[in-house]
Amino acid sequence: MKYLVTRLRANTDTVLLLFDLAGVFVFAVEGALAAMKAQLDIFGLLVLSFATALGGGMLRDLLIGATPPNAIKDWRYGATAFAGGGAVFCFSNLFQTVPVDLMLVLDAAGLALCAVAGVTKALDFNIHGMLAVLMGALTGVGGGTLRDLMLARVPNVLKADIYAVAAIVGATVIVLGLKAQWPRTWVMLLGGVTCFALRMVAVWRHWNLPKVMVH
Repeated sequence: MKYLVTRLRANTDTVLLLFDLAGVFVFAVEGALAAMKAQLDIFGLLVLSFATALGGGMLRDLLIGATPPNAIKDWRYGATAFAGGGAVFCFSNLFQTVPVDLMLVLDAAGLALCAVAGVTKALDFNIHGMLAVLMGALTGVGGGTLRDLMLARVPNVLKADIYAVAAIVGATVIVLGLKAQWPRTWVMLLGGVTCFALRMVAVWRHWNLPKVMVH
């Protein structure tokens, strides 16, 4: 029985790592594309890739006491971020032709992956469910916010159609699912799909949160 529990834990840890690294790669590509549009050199491109991919996760780790952050402790995170940025630099002509719709899909996927990894890790550190949800959202939107600030523009998360809210909803699904003792891997997948679907429907239907209208 102890062996089965150990194997199950190892499998879920592997799934969590895959979610985390996949999200890192997607956001690294996004950061590199933003750097390319801002006409930054290769150093600036790699810095922005790293910040976009790992900024949210590093801040989450510092807040929950997981120090040093995985981005510093585990070489695979930095390597994945630089791989995403390097791919954009080496194949810039190919990435310039990527349709906007495809980038929206990749962005939603990255948001979902990082939100799942963030809330799950926070729960592993015995963070209260409500705050774990916020850590999941922070993981999903933190890097993009840092990217926008570095490029001196209003962070997209503050104005995009149901962006951070999608991460919060997906993270909440995970917290509730685990509280109901559903299988951990399936709960993670369900939370990720919920976040992704909500974000894509929001883009498709042009959903926005209420705003104060200035006359």
